[in-house]
Amino acid sequence: MYDEEHQAERSEHGPLAGFTVGVTAARRADELGALLQRRGATVLHAPALRIVPLADDAELLAATKEIIDQVPDVVVATTAIGFRGWVEAAEGWGLGEALLTQLRRTELLARGPKVKGAIRAAGLTEEWSPSSESMAEVLDRLLGQSVDGRRVAVQLHGEPLPGFVEALRAGGAEVVPVPVYRWLPPEDPGPLDRLLDAAVSRGLDALTFTSAPAAASLLARAEERGLLPELLTALGHDLLAACVGPVTAVPLQAHGIDTVQPERFRLGPLVQLLCRELPARAHPLPVAGHRLEIRGHAVLVDGDLKPVPPAGMALLRALARRPGWVVARADLLRALPGAGRDEHAVETAMARLRTALGAPKLIQTVVKRGYRLALDPATEEKYAEA
Repeated sequence: MYDEEHQAERSEHGPLAGFTVGVTAARRADELGALLQRRGATVLHAPALRIVPLADDAELLAATKEIIDQVPDVVVATTAIGFRGWVEAAEGWGLGEALLTQLRRTELLARGPKVKGAIRAAGLTEEWSPSSESMAEVLDRLLGQSVDGRRVAVQLHGEPLPGFVEALRAGGAEVVPVPVYRWLPPEDPGPLDRLLDAAVSRGLDALTFTSAPAAASLLARAEERGLLPELLTALGHDLLAACVGPVTAVPLQAHGIDTVQPERFRLGPLVQLLCRELPARAHPLPVAGHRLEIRGHAVLVDGDLKPVPPAGMALLRALARRPGWVVARADLLRALPGAGRDEHAVETAMARLRTALGAPKLIQTVVKRGYRLALDPATEEKYAEA
């Protein structure tokens, strides 16, 4: 009854319809938001960081002059945008040609194909690049060739490289960090605070992270506001943490949070991952001859998207925790956000929920007891046995 027709209707809305996704990125946030919205998601964006402009960064200028004065044995380029920005900043300081001259004289390693493209666009040629785009593979190559007594410049990209610089120094290398851009907290914390409030109140279904500093900044802001325990609880249960790669996930994993990551560390695969993970969490229920799929802020009824107010979603989730079982009004009242002691609030919210669903028989009133989802008989037996 549901299969092909349901899939066709569902595809009209996109796989992320009914879900709300938080975006913490400072850079390429518009691109990520557009990819999510194209697939039906509601997006809440709050940059967890801001980027120090390259030309204003005294640390980068000092590192650039140091490399020009004494060419290193090896230069490791880690990101395309960072390498391009470094060259452009050097040009702005009148040091562009001097920097390129020194980079032509050194062993230049590129972390992946995008970095290779940036290197070649600058008129340079990389010595080597790993097939995996992994910094671990770059480190293995350097240590395998021995770095003892060698001078290695590492283009940082605004986030930590866990163990990379330390391992080089432990191997005897002199490391020259090149901080191409630096992260600072956002000037206006308002949007980030609103994102945190939505996260702890379960107004989000997923949080996306494209850099480790963004994850660390969000956690730090939550701690400042006394919300860290609530945020960690949300991330441990209802809120999916989706990271673009393993380095990005480190601050979250340090707090015991499980994350999901795409195989390829790109925005497109990150969105595709969400398109699989979030719908998989919305277990469909056969109710009163219909297929009911509860999502973040909406419900699919036979594939038809039905936006539901927050109070109605709270009631529906409470009923769905024990499908087919009667849930008392007092229990439903406790589930309502901001409700007082008047059980009439349950009746009002329930009436609006039924109207929003467009199929009143989905939820049955059990006189003097409460309400229940009208589970189909075969399924009801299954849940009764559980």
